[in-house]
Amino acid sequence: MKTKNLLKMAALAAVFTTVFASCSNDDDVDITVVSGTQAALDQACADWKVARANWEQSEAFLFGAADVYSIDPHTDTWPVAANDLANVLRDATAMANLDNFIKTANSGILGYHGLEYVLFREGKPRQISQITNLEYNYICAVAKDLYNATATLEAAWDSNESNNERHQIALNYVATHNALNDNGDAEGALGSFQNFGKAFKNPGTGDWATALDATLEIISGCQDIIGEVGDSKIGLPYTGEDAAYIESPYAYNSIIDFYDNIVSCKNALYGQMGATTPNEKSLIYFCKNAGNAALATQATNVVGKLDAALTKINGMKAPFALYYSDASCKVAIDALGELDDALGEMAETLNGYASNATVEAQCKVINANYVDNVVLTTYRTLADNAQKLYQSIVKVKSN
Repeated sequence: MKTKNLLKMAALAAVFTTVFASCSNDDDVDITVVSGTQAALDQACADWKVARANWEQSEAFLFGAADVYSIDPHTDTWPVAANDLANVLRDATAMANLDNFIKTANSGILGYHGLEYVLFREGKPRQISQITNLEYNYICAVAKDLYNATATLEAAWDSNESNNERHQIALNYVATHNALNDNGDAEGALGSFQNFGKAFKNPGTGDWATALDATLEIISGCQDIIGEVGDSKIGLPYTGEDAAYIESPYAYNSIIDFYDNIVSCKNALYGQMGATTPNEKSLIYFCKNAGNAALATQATNVVGKLDAALTKINGMKAPFALYYSDASCKVAIDALGELDDALGEMAETLNGYASNATVEAQCKVINANYVDNVVLTTYRTLADNAQKLYQSIVKVKSN
């Protein structure tokens, strides 16, 4: 399970404020409002939601580049460190060189949620009259960095290295960004660039010793995000353990985030982005047709539990930021637990095929399809839409 930033702050108290109060009350801070149109800001918000959906639909495969290069915490840490962000907007040194500052800044002020904090309030785009020039400069830099991070994900999973421009972005990203510790702070340089797509397709060349090991990682990646959604994203606020631990609270996007996380599992297991049924090279198709009655039954159970979890999440009372203690949350948590258990049973049976040459060969087919039609396709779409989001944010300010 990935670690999110648990900075203790009056997070929810800051959720619904309309300006950075500490900035607006400081005579030394420029609070000049940006010159722009509401339509441009609305478009940036719409594009944030599209890029956000793409990211959440990648969370079943946060292993590899997203983990090794600290891209997950760098772009998707929450809750937002609102007080720290206000301080950055008063920091002349940081504001004068934002592109470099953001490469090593604490992750609690960056990425999707740093942008969300500036762009949204109470599920709606902010008024253009509330966006300051300092905020504008900041979100332009954050959005540019977000695009570079997503381009790096695409390049790191493109086994053919087919996009030279994004490959160069990836090389630069890995060379200039730092690894992050559990508190979201920079901690040493990243390693050299790796091609995880090649390694996943070719066991023994990277992190996966056998093809079956890589195939089991598909399940493990799904279980990681299923556990996070149920235990943390929904569970921590619902139980009262941490009422401030609410994802996407400014855009009221939490339930959509949860749903898209489980869609990422469906895509991973069904072998294709946007899949509605398992394709013939998918993990689920193999499990249903491998000639093992127990495995076939387990795969069918996974499909049923997957659909049930999506239905229960979709049935949660919205917005989650206001109704995180509603009984519908517990229903979704229970459904996610059942899905996790079903996947665990299927993985255990699959693990019994270790050293089986026929299964190893089939796993190579599953893994190649997974790289090309799930991971790479998702990351390429994500990078395209992150680039579009950056361009929209730049246009918030009129020329």
